[in-house]
Amino acid sequence: MRDSVDKTHSAAAPSMEQALEASLRDIGIPPRPRILEQITVEMRRPEPDFRHMANIISADVALAAGLLRTANSPYFGFETRAKTVMQALLMLGLESASHAIAGLVLRRIFPPLPAIERFWDGSARVARTSGWLVRKLGVRDNIRADDAYTYGLFRDCGIPILMKKFPGYVDVLRAANAETEKPFTAIEQIRCPTNHALVGGLMAHSWLLPEDLGDAIRHHHDAITLASVPQGMTTASARMVALAQLAEHLVQRATGMSMTREWQKLEGVCQAILGIDGTMVETLAAEAPAVVADILG
Repeated sequence: MRDSVDKTHSAAAPSMEQALEASLRDIGIPPRPRILEQITVEMRRPEPDFRHMANIISADVALAAGLLRTANSPYFGFETRAKTVMQALLMLGLESASHAIAGLVLRRIFPPLPAIERFWDGSARVARTSGWLVRKLGVRDNIRADDAYTYGLFRDCGIPILMKKFPGYVDVLRAANAETEKPFTAIEQIRCPTNHALVGGLMAHSWLLPEDLGDAIRHHHDAITLASVPQGMTTASARMVALAQLAEHLVQRATGMSMTREWQKLEGVCQAILGIDGTMVETLAAEAPAVVADILG
């Protein structure tokens, strides 16, 4: 009888994957784009066919152009410029290329509403400034400029999802941005049944992004977890969080836009993770306006 009960309970209880799928459907997390599925299948082959991957990407003109821009960006510092998608794949490597493609398709899966477009512009500024910070501070904990850039794009991907789900979410953001003591996500939880960091972490998982990146998204407003490295999260995850928080602070100072109180709440732990002090932050802040101006074009 005991075995029968256990089997019945096991059959009725949803698996972790089933629970995740239910959460994705309920909150409206976009499914993983087909092109990422195609690229993942190819990457997992014993001998990936770069030419086949190049053909898949080249079929999408905007995606191909974006990948070329990525490969030719100053983050990588390649001596030669990629002129074809095949060259971009060979220069970047499959892992970096797949992350770049994920970032490129991310923006297009949401409707081009004014509030969401402004959000993506802000995310792009933080992402590019994060990559610049890696060049200034050096590669540590295996986080390269392209890793920091990809994380910067995805860090707040839960926000446009919640904008679509909850009509009054913009007001929630306004309140969270103005909060000086409580964590940003705590304000969201008061007004919504979830928060953008959790939703973004679920999206990263469903899109099969690296675990370190997903953990960094999930905990990027969590000062306690950041302070408990490496028990709470890996050093790689913590560094991505700290780089993006500093980048956001520098962008806000340079532009006066999208102001939040997050740096004053996370400044100490982020400086400790990055191994810098207030003097270095001010030095970077003096250089950042030129970098941000270049991003703004």
